[in-house]
Amino acid sequence: MNADQVRRAARRVAAVVAEMNEAQRRMAVLRTAQDHYLLNPNEPPATYDEFLARTSGRLLHEPSASRRGQRGCPR
Repeated sequence: MNADQVRRAARRVAAVVAEMNEAQRRMAVLRTAQDHYLLNPNEPPATYDEFLARTSGRLLHEPSASRRGQRGCPR
């Protein structure tokens, strides 16, 4: 293996590890979300206080368009 092949393989491994870390983070956020424990999670909140309670956890943010690059563009 030459240096270019080693660099490419290392980049692929780093990308896989980064993707797994992001998936773990997202699953932790989703598992601890208050909506998960409601009887009817698809119903909208009845009061503003309930709305604030549901959104009190860490929100999931989509990456910016420049960060997503070409692979994240839905067509």
